Amino acid sequence: MPRRSLLALAVLASLIHPARADEQVLRVGNESEPETLDPALCELNPDLQIDHELFEGLVTIGPSGEALPGQAESWAMSEDGLTYTFTLRPGLEWSNGAPVTAEDFAWSWRRTVDPKTGSKYAFPYYPILNAEEIVNGTAAPATLGVRAIDDRTLEVHLKAPTGFFLKLVGLPQFSPAYRPAVEQYGAQYTRAGNLIGNGAFTLTEWTPQSRVVVAKNPHYWDAGSVKLDKVVYLPIENQNEELKRYRAGELDVTYDVPTDQLDFVRADLPAELRITPWMGTYYLGFNLTRPPFKDNLKLRQAINLVIDREAIVAKITKAGETPAYGWVPPHVEGYRNQSFPWKDEPMAERIADARRLYAEAGYGPSNPLALELRYNTSENHKKIMIAVASMLKQALGIQVQLVNQEFKVFITARKAKTETQLFRDGWTADYPDANNFAELLLTGAGLNDPGYASPAYDALVHRAQLTIDPAARNALLEQAERQVLQDEPIAPVFNYALKRLVKPYVKGFTLNILGFYYARLVSLDPH
Repeated sequence: MPRRSLLALAVLASLIHPARADEQVLRVGNESEPETLDPALCELNPDLQIDHELFEGLVTIGPSGEALPGQAESWAMSEDGLTYTFTLRPGLEWSNGAPVTAEDFAWSWRRTVDPKTGSKYAFPYYPILNAEEIVNGTAAPATLGVRAIDDRTLEVHLKAPTGFFLKLVGLPQFSPAYRPAVEQYGAQYTRAGNLIGNGAFTLTEWTPQSRVVVAKNPHYWDAGSVKLDKVVYLPIENQNEELKRYRAGELDVTYDVPTDQLDFVRADLPAELRITPWMGTYYLGFNLTRPPFKDNLKLRQAINLVIDREAIVAKITKAGETPAYGWVPPHVEGYRNQSFPWKDEPMAERIADARRLYAEAGYGPSNPLALELRYNTSENHKKIMIAVASMLKQALGIQVQLVNQEFKVFITARKAKTETQLFRDGWTADYPDANNFAELLLTGAGLNDPGYASPAYDALVHRAQLTIDPAARNALLEQAERQVLQDEPIAPVFNYALKRLVKPYVKGFTLNILGFYYARLVSLDPH
């Protein structure tokens, strides 16, 4: 047999069979190849899931979104809500045995907000004193409102009381990076062999387009309770392929379930199907920086009107998703969700209104819009995009060209804004608060892929971020959402539900409302 074939068989065998009989190896689908594992630069869910295992912040996030002790054993807040003092657990170590100190957190936070780092995810730091000014280049990183009082005590100063701050600190972006590795290896510090973490697992292999392997970290503060020896993450963008590999015994947990196979799965694998709420919104983004959507609100309105959200969740997604007519998803405590005023109109009336707006936007049967709709490779996304294209064609005569791209290429194009017109997007909450959605569409925000820029919207969100009273704060965020629904930089489609297949012998696998799980809580029964 050729050497290459023998090597391929060896790799396949290593995926399917553990190295030893008693070794606990969890094999999970993780959708896509990681873009980065640097906590300061991570922004995509597959990357963030791995970072949850490699690094640990001051707090971790529980099943309902609650803040739980992580590297910090306790914390205290000043009476005015402006100062948090975190006390680290005694004896914390990095995966190489070096001590974890409060200064590691302070240095890492300053690194994340430093414009030289290039983080697109620095905006969650904005509640911290001077963070926004540092990100915008008008203040030095050293002025960030954070300091290590001693090795175990971190003091954080906020610019205004922030009720969700503890939940923010549970984001992977607030995890510490090991300074000697960053300074020695630069952009390569998160590669296997270079990465030093403080989480329950450490990186042992990263084979591009094949797998990422993490192994139990013996230096983790709670290593004695970690049952798994390894976790193998497989980047499988095709859900049907992932299902085949799950049924063949190559996977213990899937990242998703193909929508066209849900009826089969419900009939044949009912005990293995997990469907849970997920705080997020699936939407289409309009590129507002170039034609045809720049300065053409009526065209955006027409497209929004003809998307039949009820049909999409009933006939395509079919896993508990709900139609979305607003930006912020349901179930945010104390928040009154906003929606388009035409939400309850019959589709016939909506289509009639859309045709009028389409004509006023300069298009019609003799001058149909030719439009590119871009999405990342996924059977589930493909079905939704085909349905949307059909709706636009039937209702308005829009000629839609579907363009699918590998995930990294798609993300790069979306951020560049030089080629995209209409594109698939989605946002799931990092922390359960409306601000997490509001800040995404601020002018110049790193993840504002539509290029939305509204001074009125920005002012409302910034006022809300500085408002102490929870009710008044939510009222401002509700007003900001109404501004988004008036300007229509996006077309919300549905609110998410999580669907995964989990083998019966996998114990302790619990997804929180933010869509993440902790492998340190998982174990495998004999099988």
